[in-house]
Formats: sequence, structure tokens, C-alpha cells
Amino acid sequence: MDDELATDGRQFDYLFKDGEYFQIGELTAQVLLVAGHTPADVAYVIEDAMFVGDTLFMPDVGTARCDFPQGDARVLYQSIQRILDFPNDTRLFMCHDYPPKNQRQHQYLSTVAEQKALNIHLADNKGEDDFVAMRQARDATLAMPRLIIPSIQVNIRAGEFPPVEDNGVAYLKVPLNILGKKS
Repeated sequence: MDDELATDGRQFDYLFKDGEYFQIGELTAQVLLVAGHTPADVAYVIEDAMFVGDTLFMPDVGTARCDFPQGDARVLYQSIQRILDFPNDTRLFMCHDYPPKNQRQHQYLSTVAEQKALNIHLADNKGEDDFVAMRQARDATLAMPRLIIPSIQVNIRAGEFPPVEDNGVAYLKVPLNILGKKS
């Protein structure tokens, strides 16, 4: 990242606080901090629906990885418990779906009850320590996502590309000497 990159959030129009409400037309939405995958993950609750972001996946896939910078499996577990404290019929809209190969079509919707009963990473009422051990062991086997480096460079700038350099070109840069290293 370049030296002039703001790291205090001022590149965004507004930073929501956990529990804060906002309006989308006639609808009232609430922000729910569900950190763990990263420290900034949020879910949005609108009536009986929750958009869970990068926290839960469909029950047959499990939960989000926690090996990104400042990710934390223990915090993810606690965030998931916040989601599961909602009524069982709360609809959960997934941000991603990675269906098991050749087993089903992509899906986007589950419920709190389905996650409690069927989520492969939460099965058998797994406690926090067991979840953390499972998540850390699994994350250690995962490759870096293919587009993570360019994605971070755009996301951290609120969707803007990096600044144009002296030659008039904006670049997405790939740090060759740290790829694949675990911190």
C-alpha cells in the first residue's frame, strides 16, 4: 500500500457502529458486527432477514475462514453465536456459496434453525475451543484466494483504484516476496 493510503476509514462516506440503525427507503436496517473472518465484517438485519456477509455459508459448507489479516476464529465463533441468538425462522442470506462439487446448485438462503441443526462446522453443539481448533486446522490447509491481492487494494480504497503513478498508469501490485507465507 502506498504511504498516502488512509487507514483510519476516512476514505469511506460513513462508518457504521455495531447496533446502529439506518433507513433504506421505508425499511429500517440494523448493523450487526460479526467480526472474525476479518475485523470489519458486518451483517445487516432487516425485519426477519439477515444478510450475513462473510461469516456463515450454507450449512453443508460451514463457516468463513479466519486466516486473513486480523482474522480470529474465536471472534468468529462469538459472532456466529450472535447470529444464532436470533429467532429460528430468521432468514439468512449468504454472501458466498461454495457448493460441494456436483452435489447441488448454488444457494443463497438458509435460516437460523437450519444453521443450528446442519452447519458442518457447528455440528453437535461444538464448543468455542473445539470450533477454534477446527477452524485453525482447516485454515492452515487453504490456499490464498486467487484474487485476494487485487481485491484488497481496491476494497481498502472504498472501491477506488490505486492512484495514477508518474507514468500516468494506475497499477494493482503483487508482492512477489510474500505470497504464500503464513504470518
